Amino acid sequence: MADSVSAGEIYWDIVPYVSLAMMIVGTWWRYRYDKFGWTTRSSQLYESRLLRIGSPMFHFGMLVVIVGHIIGLVIPESWTDAIGVSQHVYHIQAIALGSIAGLATLTGIVLLVYRRRVNGPVFSATTFNDKVMYLVLIAALVTGLATTLLGSGAVGPEHNYRETVAPWFRSIWILQPRGDLMAQAPLSFHIHVTIALILFAIWPFTRLVHAFSAPFGYLFRPYIVYRTRESAGDGELVGSRPRRRGW
Repeated sequence: MADSVSAGEIYWDIVPYVSLAMMIVGTWWRYRYDKFGWTTRSSQLYESRLLRIGSPMFHFGMLVVIVGHIIGLVIPESWTDAIGVSQHVYHIQAIALGSIAGLATLTGIVLLVYRRRVNGPVFSATTFNDKVMYLVLIAALVTGLATTLLGSGAVGPEHNYRETVAPWFRSIWILQPRGDLMAQAPLSFHIHVTIALILFAIWPFTRLVHAFSAPFGYLFRPYIVYRTRESAGDGELVGSRPRRRGW
């Protein structure tokens, strides 16, 4: 038993950094050598009806899921206790909001996968990496919903992950990993977190990489972009006037 626990502690001490390193290096490599591939490869032209339904459900649901994870993993339990939010109340809101957001996200991605499978041109534009990404992402959502129900006590005994998983998560970022805390969590948490680490590791090599992009340029560009015709010479003159710097 001691050897098993020790192996578990080593696993939770090392694997998160491996996943994080793959994500960082992979993102750098993708940006450096595959800028033209840094896109969602939109297939809206092929089919838009299901896309209009599934895409908002997935993206808005995922946004709520991410915010919920940040609150649960980053904010210590002592902080919510200090403002009068008991563990019971916290679990109730976690079940309510987490279940709604998780189901919306899962429904959205199921619609998107169904759309890709039944629409010929969209399916043809789906790469092997996309298929792996969808599989891992759906697995993460399903196990996340199961973990919410299991950990909250709605199904089986209650487990306060804010005493095990959350401190372990915070310890990773301060470079003092506490794998022993994560090893104490139930198996459902181990499965869910392992799948999440796999998702982060393959993230840069899938269409999910577009999440790291934001159209900041649109905040500073002029409303109308004028293009001028350069002279046939060295391109430094426009007509008889010097070329000015644009946006």
